[in-house]
Amino acid sequence: MFTGIVSDIGEVIAMQPAGEGLHRLKIACGYDRASIAIGASIACSGVCLTVVGTGEEGARTWFAADAAAETLKVTTAGRWKVGSKLNLERALRQGDELGGHMVSGHVDGLAEVLSREDGSDSARFTLRAPAVLSRFIATKGSVTLDGVSLTVNMVAGDDFSVLIIPHTLKVTTLWTLHAGDTINLEVDMLARYAARMAEVR
Repeated sequence: MFTGIVSDIGEVIAMQPAGEGLHRLKIACGYDRASIAIGASIACSGVCLTVVGTGEEGARTWFAADAAAETLKVTTAGRWKVGSKLNLERALRQGDELGGHMVSGHVDGLAEVLSREDGSDSARFTLRAPAVLSRFIATKGSVTLDGVSLTVNMVAGDDFSVLIIPHTLKVTTLWTLHAGDTINLEVDMLARYAARMAEVR
């Protein structure tokens, strides 16, 4: 489990096929190597990946993780390449602060950036969610975009908007987004369960 509060920006430094549709990613990060356990979960731009190796190159730590064919197909991971920057978050530990909202790291689909309006030091994005997911997005509710927990400002059909504050622009990759880009979307799991309960009733 995660909270959508990014703790580092990683960089893909190697990618190679690992058999049976897998691709092994090597991601440089600022974490202490000794603190990364084999088998640990790290959210990479919203995609929960399992650590299968660690090491150091120069002054940087790296960890390796395998992305399955389905992950490459339904998330932006299929477009990652050497040099791609990723929002990273370590899995929650007992006693950690819940600063965002409960995030699983299981991407539901891709949202399309429709527009970007820049303020003096913030940015407002309007996005379009897949129709099958838009019913889980509500004004003042939560969404996760590329691993970042955000509050929804407006909803109109399949479209919704979020305001990115200066700090979030500074410490995540969201500042690179422009109209036409697609981004990993995870809807609020509480909204999903509430909708399912309503259906059952």
